[in-house]
Amino acid sequence: MLYDGAIRFVRTGIDGLQKQDLQKANLNLGKGQSIVNELLSSLDRSYAVSEGLASMYEYINHLLIEANVKKIAEPAEEAIGYLMELRETFAQAAKISLASQGQEIQHG
Repeated sequence: MLYDGAIRFVRTGIDGLQKQDLQKANLNLGKGQSIVNELLSSLDRSYAVSEGLASMYEYINHLLIEANVKKIAEPAEEAIGYLMELRETFAQAAKISLASQGQEIQHG
């Protein structure tokens, strides 16, 4: 759900940039950044994959800052692409996890 929220806010921010509504752009890109920062701060760093995710979240945050400061949509559009890929990756991981749990119960 956090990914969905971030994607929605960044899209709204891009819309603000395209319509020259800088208040709308700033507000929504900032909300997207807040969600990305929450994802970053909630990582369990005891897993090796967490460092890669941390780097990705930091880069996405950088892109959102760049879009907001320079008032250009391209970095925010790149950020949305990464957020959508991450959302899909975690959705697939959840399906695999549920499937393996179901097999464990059957073979219990």
